[in-house]
Amino acid sequence: MSDKVKYEMEFEVKSSTSVLFNMISTPSGLSEWFADDVNIKGDDFIFFWDGASETATMLSKKKGEAVKFQWEDDAEEGLKTYFEIAIKIDALTNDVALIITDFAEEDEMDEGKLLWENQIGSLKMVLGV
Repeated sequence: MSDKVKYEMEFEVKSSTSVLFNMISTPSGLSEWFADDVNIKGDDFIFFWDGASETATMLSKKKGEAVKFQWEDDAEEGLKTYFEIAIKIDALTNDVALIITDFAEEDEMDEGKLLWENQIGSLKMVLGV
């Protein structure tokens, strides 16, 4: 069993929280920026990239706030890992940010962070921000 390390990233996103929540919590929203296509079957989201697919179970969904998924492969290995996309609003400035919490093996941490930077870049392009 591999040891994965938890990390967090924050990205400012100039968007309404309702639009953002739709983009992070629905198959149609996720397919616009996170994957080529996304299907849903119960609590399982099937993500498609370049003809390959990966399944993640939605562990939790707090309306307007956050979604948490666990990759099927990690669950099968008995890992307590997940990835969470949370919306944070700064109390003073009302700036909106996405907080990404994810896990990666120590030697794959930079790669994981770069992937999220690219994914959030795609999200910002779709949102026009």
